[in-house]
Amino acid sequence: MNFNHYDLGNIKKGEIVEIELTGNAANVQLLDHNNFNNYRKRMKYKYIGGLVKKSPVNLQIPRTGHWHVTVDMQGLRGTVRSSVKVIPAPSPLPTLKESPLSSVPSLIHNNTKNMDIDDNFTPECDIFISHASEDKDEVVRPLVHALKSEGLSVWYDEFELKIGDSLRKKIDKGLANSRFGIVVLSKDFFRKGWTNYELDGIVTKAVSGEQVILPIWHNITKKEVIDFSPSLADKLARNTASHTVEEIASEIAELIKESK
Repeated sequence: MNFNHYDLGNIKKGEIVEIELTGNAANVQLLDHNNFNNYRKRMKYKYIGGLVKKSPVNLQIPRTGHWHVTVDMQGLRGTVRSSVKVIPAPSPLPTLKESPLSSVPSLIHNNTKNMDIDDNFTPECDIFISHASEDKDEVVRPLVHALKSEGLSVWYDEFELKIGDSLRKKIDKGLANSRFGIVVLSKDFFRKGWTNYELDGIVTKAVSGEQVILPIWHNITKKEVIDFSPSLADKLARNTASHTVEEIASEIAELIKESK
């Protein structure tokens, strides 16, 4: 089996591994030491990452330990060159609202009360994720993988947002079909041209004031969120700078399972 191998050694939780690809798409995997040995022996293994079509891709270390990166072309055509570097973990943002998710019961949609759909409608899946298309490889796909590993069903391809899309229609549809909503806030998301009023009104029910979607901040600062929407910055959220996608997925899964 041909693959490029990068032994990262012992690195700390929260550090970012940046993989640069030149040439073609490739399978990029971040593995701990035991799973790398299983990968090399063609045994069952777990990994972070997957098919990468856009370079560079950043993968976050979920826990301190010995880590490896592999880049291979299994199932793909062409050739690819790769390079890897480790970026120190971003400083956590202490001003982010970090209350337990269970403190906001309106995040779970167990029924269709107060929603503009048929009262007998049953949500099709556990979670939908609204996101800018540019964030799919770096954060959304790893988050989906982590949520599915927790046994949850996720609906996200239809909620890849592009310029010209109706944000409100997309998110209303997601809320109607899921028990839990996530919106990934990033620089690319903010560039889509939606007004802060529209997004803030979607995250919070205008009449009741209940928060119905969990924002996940990705590579943005508190100031950037405040500049976009001061009231949105005060909503309960999670940040990929201070939480791994696995930690976020585990917390969401625990909340959803307890509500069933």
